[in-house]
Amino acid sequence: MARIDFHSNVADKLEYACRLTRKIWSATPAGQPVRNIVMVGELTDLKKLDELLWTFSAVDFLPHCFIEDEAAIETPIVLTDDVASPSLQALPHADVLIHLGMRMPQDVPALVARFPRIVEVVTVNEAERLAGRERYKAYRDLGHELHNFDQSKS
Repeated sequence: MARIDFHSNVADKLEYACRLTRKIWSATPAGQPVRNIVMVGELTDLKKLDELLWTFSAVDFLPHCFIEDEAAIETPIVLTDDVASPSLQALPHADVLIHLGMRMPQDVPALVARFPRIVEVVTVNEAERLAGRERYKAYRDLGHELHNFDQSKS
């Protein structure tokens, strides 16, 4: 079973995704392979996130590209709007999936078989909160280990 973390009540999901990605990527223990991250969301959000990943910090470099880029195989942070993309299946890495979208992935068993850790980012927007609750129930009903991190308390 995969570990699925819900980060709920997030005010700005793209800014939060940048900080979360930096934290996960930089938390690799010395001498270990770098954790690889796949970020899934709506294309309009991913285009904004692409820009933000380059500019949100003056001192951090988070190497990333879109899944269609030929460098995706060698890039530790990959952006895609389609969790079922054949290009995603070609990636050799799959440590963490950060889901920024509202729709439940269609093939959850295949997804959790590929990614040992999934992070769901849920904003304060009512429609996103309701969609997040539905995804939480669906994962729970499939028997996955769920954790919630309420960002309204931080």
